[in-house]
Amino acid sequence: MSLSGLEIFKKLPKTNCKKCGFPTCLAFAMQLAAGKVELEKCPDVSEEAKSELSEASQPPILKVEVGSGDQAFTVGEENVLFRHERTFINPNAFAVTIKDDMSKQDIEKMIKQAESLEYERVGQVLKIEGICIKNASGDGQKFKEAVETVADLTQKPLILVCEDPSVMEALAVSLKDRKPLLHAATVETVDQFIEIAKKTGCPVAVKGKDFDAVAQITEKMRAQKIKNLVIDIGQRDLKQDFFNQIALRSAAIKKKNRLFGYPTIVFADELAQDPLKETLAASIFVAKYASIITLSNASPQNIYPLMVFRQNIYTDPRQPMQAEEKVYAFGNPDANSPIMITTNFSLTYFIISGEIENSKIPSWLMVMNVEGQSVLTAWAAGKFIPELIAQYIKKSGIEEKTENRELIIPGYVAQLQGELEDELDGKWKVVVGPREAGEVPKFLKEYAAK
Repeated sequence: MSLSGLEIFKKLPKTNCKKCGFPTCLAFAMQLAAGKVELEKCPDVSEEAKSELSEASQPPILKVEVGSGDQAFTVGEENVLFRHERTFINPNAFAVTIKDDMSKQDIEKMIKQAESLEYERVGQVLKIEGICIKNASGDGQKFKEAVETVADLTQKPLILVCEDPSVMEALAVSLKDRKPLLHAATVETVDQFIEIAKKTGCPVAVKGKDFDAVAQITEKMRAQKIKNLVIDIGQRDLKQDFFNQIALRSAAIKKKNRLFGYPTIVFADELAQDPLKETLAASIFVAKYASIITLSNASPQNIYPLMVFRQNIYTDPRQPMQAEEKVYAFGNPDANSPIMITTNFSLTYFIISGEIENSKIPSWLMVMNVEGQSVLTAWAAGKFIPELIAQYIKKSGIEEKTENRELIIPGYVAQLQGELEDELDGKWKVVVGPREAGEVPKFLKEYAAK
């Protein structure tokens, strides 16, 4: 169990130096006990205290990394039950399932589809993070061949599901540089998996039908200094698995029970036969609280909604999603192409950029940083005003990109027209654009026809 705030306080310097950002050492200790700050925030803590407090300074849900290199994904490190309290840290990972009794052609087809399923949305890349290979045949040799085939086809992190520790050990040794997740250590096989984990350093999933079984396994592995764990609990029942996810998260965060403080894996592909029902089940565990979710297919119509939902859940509700401040080019604009300006509120940017593309008129779009606020909100807050817009135009480099000196502003802030022209020293003409995004294509076509 983790230490209380007072127990942590006793091991701190007690200088109240405020270097950590808190007024007293006691305040810092309380935040540390709650898992809301890291021990490194205290620059004067002794090495002895660091060693003693290392457990207390870890987040309630430990971090686990699966895979290696650029495609590795990280899960865990969560501190809260609800995203409005602080925000969730590491988005859950989606993994497509391959069964070892599938033909090589079907395996290749599934991998190709998973590799190609990639979208860019609001400046983030949405994709399938991993590949789960299951020993559906029960044949160890067949499983090895399937894993080797998948490993040759993709560099995505692997999740290996096999009940035979000897088969798993051989694969873990051969693939240890790729750090696959090994599923799963049970009450009966925990000793073998301890040795495999020590030998290879691979993360291990622990599987138990109930909380007592999970606690028994994690306690034994923790005693051997193995904490790179993922929990699989339950009997593939939607209602029970949903309850288990909430209970695990609550035990780790509210009760500070380290035996349950690990990321979790849910096999949505085993919860429903119908792909749409599977997607619905998976969406439940995106919010509550699976770290890894396996899916039976990589069909875009099933996966894309999950990716968007996950993106919404794992964004900070206290900060608007923002587009990058820069001058965007659409359709190879030249020195005389239209120039529009808007704010970096992501929804505004994506709606306007979509309408510009629909117009087929090569154009420049200037996106100004207003901390992610919409046009009217930024104007009301004094962040999208003539003085600041003029400063942005001068530093943006747009004057080097084009000879055009007409700036199209959103129709909702038409009142900025005259003052903005003054701020730009009369070198620019300010044109009032449409109020609604849907009017942009017509406006640009008429503007280009002049």
